[in-house]
Amino acid sequence: MYKVNENYLKIQGNYLFSTIAKKVQEFSEQNPDKEVIRLGIGDVTQPLAPVLVNALQEAVQEMASADTFHGYAPDLGYEFLRSEIAKNDYQSRGCQISAEEIFVSDGAKCDCGNIQEIFSTDNKIAVCDPVYPVYVDTNVMAGRTGKYDAVIQGYEGVIYMPCMAENDFVPEFPKEVPDMIYLCYPNNPTGAVITKEQLQEWVDYAQKVGAVILYDAAYEAYIASDEIPHSIYECEGAKSCAIEFHSFSKNAGFTGVRLGYTVVPKELKCGGVSLHDLWARRHGTKYNGAPYIVQKAGAAVYTKEGKAQIKNQISYYMENASMILEGLKQAGYQVYGGVNAPYIWLKTPGRMSSWEFFDELLKNANVVGTPGSGFGPHGEGYFRLTAFGTHENTKKALERIARM
Repeated sequence: MYKVNENYLKIQGNYLFSTIAKKVQEFSEQNPDKEVIRLGIGDVTQPLAPVLVNALQEAVQEMASADTFHGYAPDLGYEFLRSEIAKNDYQSRGCQISAEEIFVSDGAKCDCGNIQEIFSTDNKIAVCDPVYPVYVDTNVMAGRTGKYDAVIQGYEGVIYMPCMAENDFVPEFPKEVPDMIYLCYPNNPTGAVITKEQLQEWVDYAQKVGAVILYDAAYEAYIASDEIPHSIYECEGAKSCAIEFHSFSKNAGFTGVRLGYTVVPKELKCGGVSLHDLWARRHGTKYNGAPYIVQKAGAAVYTKEGKAQIKNQISYYMENASMILEGLKQAGYQVYGGVNAPYIWLKTPGRMSSWEFFDELLKNANVVGTPGSGFGPHGEGYFRLTAFGTHENTKKALERIARM
């Protein structure tokens, strides 16, 4: 008799955003006359930049000719894209990352979830709390945690690092020594950022205790402040203790196109074993590569026209962020984030729980956000709004919230 992976049974309920989608669908069916504005999931709303559309169209035409047709992509991704990533995202910032250390994929989410496969299930993970659910759930699925504890509202065997207003949503070093440390800055969900000095301290800590940092930099394109690092490899020694994840979803609007990459430096080793080689083996075995036409569009991101057009789109979303930040402050809310990140993290009114505020907002303002408790116990009492809507809907949502 076959058996299932019982680790999946430890996971609590549905994925956060699936639960939200179900609630919104039920509300819409019961209230067909209500216009619901979605500021919950971090999905972009602006169309692809023209230079990216042109690149996609040209690549499609190449696929129509036997002379220029492309089949399976190289395991690590096409050289033309990896070299542009290395030059523009790293070497231009003084980070000595080569194209050979870059693995192209169909998005940061899958890489953040799959990277744990190259590590022992005996390893102990540390995560920020609140945290992007993928980091924790995939480790639960792999059997790297214990059961869910309703008292602590978390999983046994996981080191939760509280991120609160008191510490500017940047965690302190945990009392228990971790093996794998997940960090995400600019942060999802709080919108907080980390200074280079603070990040350097984490790199030094990881080297001291023999841990690896899994650094999610999916939102680095939204950084406007010069003192905020775009990559962990801007820190001395990071190449020997850190893996970094990037996404084209939020900077280039590729949520429906799918493209991302992971950096695994060749000097990152565990007991003499190269993590670069392990990830290359896993990547080659389980993945056939992002489509050629998508990688061509990805390369167009780094052209002069691509940089200018994408900068305009990022500015568009950050105008939304400023609008939300100031609008909520004027409405009397306590708010964080929204300056170097497209997320706004607000304190729920009074003693209202995150899900109670979700229901209140949906019912009275017809606006959808994300309950903070869905990101972990220290997210309770908070709520996330995204800046990825249109200007018109963002303005309309704030007017409705102000009237509540």
